[in-house]
Amino acid sequence: MGNGLSGERHCLQLPCLPSSFQALHIVILGLDCAGKTTVLYRLRFNEFVNTVPTKGFNTERVRVPLPGRRSGVPCHFWDVGGQEKLRPLWRSYTRCADGLVFVVDSADAERMEEAKTELHKVTRLHDNLGVPVLVVANKQDLRSAMPLHQVEKLLALGELGTHTPCHLQPACAIIGEGLQEGLERLHGMIMKRRRTLKQQRRKR
Repeated sequence: MGNGLSGERHCLQLPCLPSSFQALHIVILGLDCAGKTTVLYRLRFNEFVNTVPTKGFNTERVRVPLPGRRSGVPCHFWDVGGQEKLRPLWRSYTRCADGLVFVVDSADAERMEEAKTELHKVTRLHDNLGVPVLVVANKQDLRSAMPLHQVEKLLALGELGTHTPCHLQPACAIIGEGLQEGLERLHGMIMKRRRTLKQQRRKR
């Protein structure tokens, strides 16, 4: 959900620059109405912002506060619409991504299978192999929200494979609960992957 911007053409021009010259490129994905834009604007403004369904994408640059980083870590977040007709475009936005944030509605059991299909599909794209994934189990404040172990099972996170670092984080995007912890875990996975890739290049 969010204020829709038609941005597929611009997104396709995203450059793959060396990591030291740009903010972390993080893409927020998930089914429509999962709370993706609520997550984005909570991170950007640290407050709840009313949104409308995203028809294209929303993008924000945010300095995420992390332990040991006085000025925070610069991140460029892309929040992409989750309607079925927009999902084929996801691969354009995830090109050269440092990390993925996949948001699911913990209270919507009926669409969990659909969310699982899209999550596994996007992580298996060639360009996304090995890219760390933070799965945000949103709306944990609702009485109908499923517990974390059930969300993990329905999404079959254990089947993503060892090539995809993944962390499941309970959250309530409206008040921001859980988002900071989730981003800290995502940043840790991104840094670990970078170290691994650097070591692999040295061995060649």
